Amino acid sequence: DDEGHVRLSADPGRRRFVAGALGVAAGTVAAIGVRPLDAFAQSSDAISFGDGELFMLGDGRMRLPVGFLVPESLPTAERNAALALAGIDDDVVERPLNVTLWRREEHTVLFDAGSGSQFLDGTGRLAESLEVAGVDPTEITDVVFTHAHPDHLWGVLDDFDDLLFTEATYHIGAREHDHWMDDATLARTPEERQGFVVGAQNRLPLIDDRLRRFRGGEELLPGIEAIDSFGHTPGHTSFVLHAEGGDPIMVIGDALVHGVLSFAQPALPFSGDEDSDAAVATRRVLLDRLAGDGMRAIGYHLQAPGLGRVERDGDAYRWVTG
Repeated sequence: DDEGHVRLSADPGRRRFVAGALGVAAGTVAAIGVRPLDAFAQSSDAISFGDGELFMLGDGRMRLPVGFLVPESLPTAERNAALALAGIDDDVVERPLNVTLWRREEHTVLFDAGSGSQFLDGTGRLAESLEVAGVDPTEITDVVFTHAHPDHLWGVLDDFDDLLFTEATYHIGAREHDHWMDDATLARTPEERQGFVVGAQNRLPLIDDRLRRFRGGEELLPGIEAIDSFGHTPGHTSFVLHAEGGDPIMVIGDALVHGVLSFAQPALPFSGDEDSDAAVATRRVLLDRLAGDGMRAIGYHLQAPGLGRVERDGDAYRWVTG
């Protein structure tokens, strides 16, 4: 329209929801530009875990205005201090997308489905990463969602709007599912984020006949424990992976999104969180647990491949990769 917003239809066709889906003006995205898809090497890092392997797969990278990470609404001095702490001196931040795959004897489990071909340029590379890892999409027995934002859900469809993981059972938190499928959600969502809702309401019904809803605390598959981590979305879930003979690992999704700010300043608001207060509370709980237990974690938007540990640093924390 005349204000530079992308108007979204209910059709999940093949266009990319660049500006409206991210809540930024189309002109801003056009101004920062995007890198060509072939500039992003696909990671397929793997570690032995239990009776199988744990892969950290790349779904590409997205480049966003820095305001998406550090809100422009913050007081100038506080915002500048946060940007300096994070080492950000540009108007753009680049975020990796790390998709976790646990391939074992009885189940091949994918945690989140990536972006697919209808989201931002530079994303939607999961199918290539699976090929590099030697995993065919038909081998995926289960897809487990941390939440239903576009870069985690939209990859259930291939370039022809058919299901990519044709043999999979899908798992999503009941609270998360109810939020996105509520008829009232679209109306109460700001216009610039309505693309998130439209995309979820188009895709979730396509997998409904093979979709299982779970609740926090459940062992939704052998060795996979669901942990409520609400705030980024109303039903955001993290998962603790338990394997015989190995220490547990937590898949944290978007509960912690930046390798410095989420740890050094967990109370700092993040523009992508739908409930800032709940997200801050979640960060504090997760950081305390991860640091106290010495548990490794995998973050969806942390430095690729996303694997590391949390250490205490005075009254705050720090992320140590590897």
